[in-house]
Amino acid sequence: MNFVPSDEQRQLQDEIRRFARAELNAGVAERDAACQFPHDLWLKCGALGLQGLPAPEAYGGGGADALTTAMALEALGYGCEDGGLTFAICAHLLACVVPIWKHGSDDQKQRYLPDLCSGARIAVNAMTEPESGSDAFNMKTRAQGDGDDFIINGVKTFCSNGPIADVAVVYAQTDSSKGYLGGVTGFIIEYGTPGFSRGQTFKKMSLRTCPIGELVFKDVRVGPDQILGAVGGGGPIFNQSMEWERACLVATHVGAMERLLEKAVEYAKTRTSFGQRIGQYQAVSHRLADVKVRLEAARLLTYRAASRLEHSKAVGMDAAMAKLFVSEAYADSAMDIVRTLGGYGVMEEYGVERAVRDAAAGVLYSGTNDMQRNIIARWLGL
Repeated sequence: MNFVPSDEQRQLQDEIRRFARAELNAGVAERDAACQFPHDLWLKCGALGLQGLPAPEAYGGGGADALTTAMALEALGYGCEDGGLTFAICAHLLACVVPIWKHGSDDQKQRYLPDLCSGARIAVNAMTEPESGSDAFNMKTRAQGDGDDFIINGVKTFCSNGPIADVAVVYAQTDSSKGYLGGVTGFIIEYGTPGFSRGQTFKKMSLRTCPIGELVFKDVRVGPDQILGAVGGGGPIFNQSMEWERACLVATHVGAMERLLEKAVEYAKTRTSFGQRIGQYQAVSHRLADVKVRLEAARLLTYRAASRLEHSKAVGMDAAMAKLFVSEAYADSAMDIVRTLGGYGVMEEYGVERAVRDAAAGVLYSGTNDMQRNIIARWLGL
């Protein structure tokens, strides 16, 4: 496969890199320390179209194909040093905008997508529960039928963007006799709906500028116009959104790895020890060579998975492989950059320690890497 970016894709990447460097990095260390979501920068990203990259232009999106979306997010990860902000954008876009675009009714698309694509409204995916993380479909949240309506009760946790979200894509059990196929339904619920409240906001070691918390549903009445797709169709909708997330979110890791590698190479060329540049020591040069190999392999896996999102029935395995490899490559590479920079690598002002913390979360979200290995093994028939 030829993944050489077209002129249009290169232009988009260049535009996003320039924008991110110029607009998104000032004060990032202070925001991270304060766990502060940068709403002003979120709106700037929306004005550039980042929150609606693949959505149809008719609904305010960019109309980009999946590969172009991944390339754009890679450029964002390269230019933006705020991993929390890039993660917040991806959680909003890939787990909320994409399923509404793919499965929403015309009315739902017209009602929600323009503001979600522009950043005027923030979305949250509500799937994980206190007792069901990797076992996502073993949920306790119930949507009980009441005429044409449903009454939802339950608690969702670890909801990225939850404390600031205006709109939630919520998954609830509608038929306890069924599981993934037929037992779960997706709903679109606006914050402010009676009974829908925000619970605890959590503090975390990484991605601190993307707030995360609980969402509580107590006798929340929703009408048929709030059902996403069809009753009982929530399982495949959620899985498709996770395929998009696994294939495209890791593109931001690829961009971050390239930025960190450039920083480390420059440092290795100028830092001297025992009378020579440290890059002349094999212990250093081989370490950075390993980072380069991981970077290029990660990019190819990401592009391959993204290019197959809308064309391959086996994309579930492709997305799992990309998520598994790229997230671990990012974590390993971030630590290698710390080793290369030595004491400077653990100082906040250099930004590398923040990358290490952010990379650690990557092996958990979008399905833990243990679960990705399970997915790959099942595709192998094991």
